[in-house]
Amino acid sequence: MKTSLSIGKLRGLQQCTSEGGTFTCLALDHRQNLRRANPAFIDNAELSRFKLEVIATLADLSTAVLLDPEVSAAQAIAKGALPGKSALVVAVESTGYGGLATARQSQILPSWSVEKAKRMGASMIKLLVYYHPDSPTAPEIETFVQQVADECMRYDLGIMLEPLSYSMDPSKKLSSAEKRHVVTETARRLVQPGIDVLKAEFPLDIAEDTDNSKWAEACADISAASRAPWIVLSAAVDNEVYLNQVEIACRAGASGCAAGRAVWQEAVSKDGERRLEFLRTTGRDRLSRLAKLCSEAGRSFNDFYTSDAPFDWYQDY
Repeated sequence: MKTSLSIGKLRGLQQCTSEGGTFTCLALDHRQNLRRANPAFIDNAELSRFKLEVIATLADLSTAVLLDPEVSAAQAIAKGALPGKSALVVAVESTGYGGLATARQSQILPSWSVEKAKRMGASMIKLLVYYHPDSPTAPEIETFVQQVADECMRYDLGIMLEPLSYSMDPSKKLSSAEKRHVVTETARRLVQPGIDVLKAEFPLDIAEDTDNSKWAEACADISAASRAPWIVLSAAVDNEVYLNQVEIACRAGASGCAAGRAVWQEAVSKDGERRLEFLRTTGRDRLSRLAKLCSEAGRSFNDFYTSDAPFDWYQDY
């Protein structure tokens, strides 16, 4: 059964998707990992310049652009790098996490809010949390997610949730089987009413599991667990690997992708004309292929949601 969606949330989803209701998001909300990758990006102006160059070159191929509020969202608008017709998704969380490695905590970026994202013209917000269903902080994260979702309902703004998994043993990463369980269970627990889109990790360790049929089964698990449409993030994997992941995920019920470093990561180490040439050629080719794939194979968000607008709707809005 479809979920009834408010007019504001529906409009935001329409803005963030293709005519067929699928997502090809260009993800550029990265902060600390980009500063680690290129020491020049410690300077806010240099990090912002990089992001605006990527946006100006690639945004027209995406259905939405995901940006951070610190060095890119407002700057991309002010400098005209983000086309007026492009949907804007703005992150609301602080980068990184607090607490212990096995009991991670998340928070909204200080001095930032859902209400401010709404005021600046965002089509949706994105909330990243670190989550493991067996962590002592799992209930705290669940409450935090619901609080932000409630705030989004208050301002009639869509929310894209990005949970990132982690191991309960700091000395080793999750095994592929563990990751499949955690990612699927996270979709089941965190995608509660009010969460509009799930931005999910690929649910296996691809270095450990190389069988495409197993990939498809694991992606189908997420589709069965999530109440909302889900899209697969790139997590800096090789572009050809990511294309395969996106195709398998979409054919197993995903609604598209949020493509970050798999599209533009080589540009981080380039500058000037070399960077722009890479983005104009390789970057555009990669994102074009992803957009075509998502449009052809992704599941429409309209399969999940419906909306009604009686003629007196505005009286109680």
